[in-house]
Amino acid sequence: MAWCSRLTWHLPRRYEEEISMLRHQLEAARKGAPPSAIPGPPQHAGPSQQPPSIAPGNGLFSGIMAGGNQAGLAPPQQHPPPQEQQVGPQHQMAQGPPGLPVPPPHPNAQQPPYQQGYPQGPVSNGMGPQPPQSTASPGPGRRGVGRPPNAVGPATPQINTPVPYPGNAQSPQVSHPTPDHARMGGPRQPPVGNSLGDLEVDAVAPHNKKTGSDWYAIFNPQVQRVLDVDLVHSLTHESVVCCVRFSHDGKYVATGCNRSAQIFDVQTGEKVCVLEDHNAQDMTADLYIRSVCFSPDGRYLATGAEDKLIRVWDIASRTIRNHFAGHEQDIYSLDFARDGRTIASGSGDRTVRLWDIEQGSNTLTLTIEDGVTTVAISPDTQYVAAGSLDKSVRVWDIHSGFLVERLEGPDGHKDSVYSVAFSPNGKDLVSGSLDRTIKMWELSSPRGGGNSGPKGGKCVKTFEGHRDFVLSVALTPDANWVLSGSKDRGVQFWDPRTGTTQLMLQGHKNSVISVAPSPQGGYFATGSGDMKARIWSYRPF
Repeated sequence: MAWCSRLTWHLPRRYEEEISMLRHQLEAARKGAPPSAIPGPPQHAGPSQQPPSIAPGNGLFSGIMAGGNQAGLAPPQQHPPPQEQQVGPQHQMAQGPPGLPVPPPHPNAQQPPYQQGYPQGPVSNGMGPQPPQSTASPGPGRRGVGRPPNAVGPATPQINTPVPYPGNAQSPQVSHPTPDHARMGGPRQPPVGNSLGDLEVDAVAPHNKKTGSDWYAIFNPQVQRVLDVDLVHSLTHESVVCCVRFSHDGKYVATGCNRSAQIFDVQTGEKVCVLEDHNAQDMTADLYIRSVCFSPDGRYLATGAEDKLIRVWDIASRTIRNHFAGHEQDIYSLDFARDGRTIASGSGDRTVRLWDIEQGSNTLTLTIEDGVTTVAISPDTQYVAAGSLDKSVRVWDIHSGFLVERLEGPDGHKDSVYSVAFSPNGKDLVSGSLDRTIKMWELSSPRGGGNSGPKGGKCVKTFEGHRDFVLSVALTPDANWVLSGSKDRGVQFWDPRTGTTQLMLQGHKNSVISVAPSPQGGYFATGSGDMKARIWSYRPF
């Protein structure tokens, strides 16, 4: 596919071939003969902003994290940390489907928290104990490296527990102090604004950076540093980590990968549960879990996968409580409502569906014009939002199914929307896109409904600074920070009031597919194509 990150490595060769082709055609024209075929790459081998369509049934995200020579692989690290970039060889994924999201064909062309904990032990789906699974990285030929996920999609950011939403500036003050070079007499650095990824880490002043054994953080030198970050746990998997999500009490984090969902203790980093359906399709084939979410009481974990099924697991017994079938293509996103019984799902089949785990049924189906990449339910369980390949964000009334908001237009996204998240007060919404931006929307009030038609919310802030696709966005539970994960391998913290970035974290060797803050604050998790999930802490500096 034309998105291959190696393109820039071969530009001189391409230019030579194109010049040779032009000379050949010119000579042939002078002789009056038609030019013959010239060996070499296709003439239009440059980047394409709109991926081509594919046949139904193919993955919508088709291996964003393909790795190896795939187009989905993040570009080579331009600014490695001072420490050794990589302890061992990078996990390379074998050649597979093209590595970018591709739209399906257009139709016209609070419950109390669960206090008992999760019994440790091997996975089961009601069939008895299974052998323990290794957390080591797979070697050649092991499952998880046979082919990239057919379609790795971003997970919906963690829904937050109810917290007071800050009114006036409760976010730490981010002023504009005197630049370092003016105070210290050092070399002048060009203004960087939010483009922290363009800074050479070695050139950053010591008080504006922090380094670990295989990660580093750069703090924006143009604003006051008010945050600190640290790596808490690195959780190795045997495949791409497609999604991460915290339990509502903040004690556990769930991950979705090839054929299984895994649950880890946040404090110890210990894997306490593995959920795998041994009655699923061919056990030798890949089956990536694209989205996971806990029920509010922590008893259940919902998973959405490539096989078009939603499974609701009883975590304590490791058994499947509900099987929900109905989607016609891969499921990319799930969200559990705070009522503890409603689940929203989004799929490449261009639908958002609502499910009731008590009734065991599909209660509402909402159809749009293009593939659905991400869904989120509002904190008051009144609305469901969805992002789509058509660059729009839609908001529906969850009870009536009326479309009440459509967020697009001149101030909207210029490419597919991959992630949406409601603010804790439900009045704002954040979206992340392949156009490399994050947008904050102020939702209309009162919202449309019935015959009034959808209203258009106002884009109040655009966050720019990522160097590649924005794959996942979330807000901290106090709404003081917007988090984003990108194909540029970075995680950024943004001040929603000013639109400036506070820090840029480089802690993965491949795209950051999923970010999720703990509903209790203080921690966030990341999932990546480097086969790792990581738990981080953040706190005032």
